Amino acid sequence: MAVLVASDLDRTLIYSSAALALTMPDARAPRLLCVEVHEARPLSYLTETAARLLTDLGDTSVFVPTTTRTRKQYQRINLPGPPPTYAICANGGHLLVDGVTDAEWHAGVQARLADECASLAEVREHLLRTADPAWVRKHRVAEDLFVYLVVERALLPDGWVKELAEWAEPRGWTVSLQGRKIYAVPKPLTKSAAVREVARRTGAQLTLAAGDSLLDADLLLAADRGWRPGHGELADTGWTAPAVCALPERGVLAGERILREFLDAARSA
Repeated sequence: MAVLVASDLDRTLIYSSAALALTMPDARAPRLLCVEVHEARPLSYLTETAARLLTDLGDTSVFVPTTTRTRKQYQRINLPGPPPTYAICANGGHLLVDGVTDAEWHAGVQARLADECASLAEVREHLLRTADPAWVRKHRVAEDLFVYLVVERALLPDGWVKELAEWAEPRGWTVSLQGRKIYAVPKPLTKSAAVREVARRTGAQLTLAAGDSLLDADLLLAADRGWRPGHGELADTGWTAPAVCALPERGVLAGERILREFLDAARSA
């Protein structure tokens, strides 16, 4: 049976220094492997055990990195194991095949966004007008598809994210708070749609998935089996679903557990 494994990356399989600090024990800390360097600085890690598991998984299944990162941000990552044939970037806006954007897929995504939701320009203008520079550190547009803010969480007013979500909902956009980032993403821009396309192309009969944020919920719901770690937006809200396992592990050790679950399920299939 062909098995497709679609996994979120940041705070699911790989962890920044800040994310490591949340749960990494000083005593008996696991050995780490750096998988992302930018401007001569190491940025993201997984454990050496997770690296071995990921290598085995790449030999056992069709492994598809599935991320909200832009293509440029994704291409900084050097994951262990066989290079993935497929990767999903920009929350489903770009489907990469051997590292190259599938132009037909991207054109279809752009057409759906134009038909079904408010424009990026309208949402960006609202954010610029309502977000206070006192707590906004960066304002970014990703791949001309969605927008996000990097904020100082301690200064973020109570209720602001909820108010933004209520404004965005009737305009066909979703709002998600992940760490220090506030994302505004069009509803038709989903990881699950791109994963279904990869499943169609590969003939996969079983889809496994993992993720930690609200933007991963549609991916988990679309999979035959899913896992979420004990940290992140989904854990904080108690989100779950019948085919989704809520793991107790938090932080980088959750990445190990997720890869073990993937590998066991793929081998069983």
